[in-house]
Amino acid sequence: MKLTAETIDVSIQELETLVDGAREQPLNEENHRKLRGAIETLAELARMLADQETTLSQLRALLLKAPTTEKTQKTLKRAGIEPAASGQGEKDKKGNKKKRKGHGRNPASAFPGARKVNVAHPTLKRGDRCTECGKGKLYPLKDPAVRVRIVGQAPIQATVYGLERMRCNLCQEVFEAPAPEGVGEDKYDETSASMVAILKYGNGVPFHRLEGLQENLGIPLPASTQWEMVEEAAESIAPAHEELMRQAAQGEVLYNDDTTARILQLKRETGEERTGVFTSGIVATAAGQKMALFFTGDKPAGENLADVLKRRAPELPPPIQMATRCRGTCRK
Repeated sequence: MKLTAETIDVSIQELETLVDGAREQPLNEENHRKLRGAIETLAELARMLADQETTLSQLRALLLKAPTTEKTQKTLKRAGIEPAASGQGEKDKKGNKKKRKGHGRNPASAFPGARKVNVAHPTLKRGDRCTECGKGKLYPLKDPAVRVRIVGQAPIQATVYGLERMRCNLCQEVFEAPAPEGVGEDKYDETSASMVAILKYGNGVPFHRLEGLQENLGIPLPASTQWEMVEEAAESIAPAHEELMRQAAQGEVLYNDDTTARILQLKRETGEERTGVFTSGIVATAAGQKMALFFTGDKPAGENLADVLKRRAPELPPPIQMATRCRGTCRK
């Protein structure tokens, strides 16, 4: 038996009254409809209980009327307050429904690192006659219309330049076209090394994982090559690292901690009996600014912190040191 689409609101007390009244006089059409609906509901309920896949929410939907939330406008009117006109259903001059503000998407101003391309109007320029009214003159607006186009690409991009070559059929001399301006002889420029370093040490992307990603996107970049790029770039920014350590040493509060690391080849000082390798993190707070330093080697966090504090100005008071408390997993 299947229930009809009709919904009848009837209470248990009313059903009991109908059953007791049927002993004295026949049921009218309305009462018969209610009693028959109750029997059909009971049969459908028994069927659903026999089905092991029936959920509690389905039973509630069958027996209980879904609660409705009273609208705000009705509540305000009951309190004697005239509700403000909402923006729903508003249309623009062309009859199209207006888009609601606050759509949740990032505006164009949220993309400061995006490449900017200015597009001129193909047929109109400043001073031209208006094509709509035929009387006014056109002038450019301060703010152009904006379109944001986001594309996917490999973290490390590559461009293949095909330089045309010409050969003399008599002396066999070969003449090669010059490369475009800005294209040097080096295969990897500074930006590629910086991106690899940021992915590895700033976002935790291992060299081998980046190698697989680049291979899948058709721009191979072996892990060994990535290491050579980063190692070469690190030499040129060593003065900046030294300056960061000097500034961190002047901080009011210094946080330090370390964790285990793995280096295949590590040069140790002669006579050292240490076997562990660690990465120490030191975060210094100075004048409301934070800077983070990382050291990987056989020195624990305390020794790296001492090396940093050697650069502290002698007239400054001792800083506040905050270290992670040992919970049984650190080195003894």
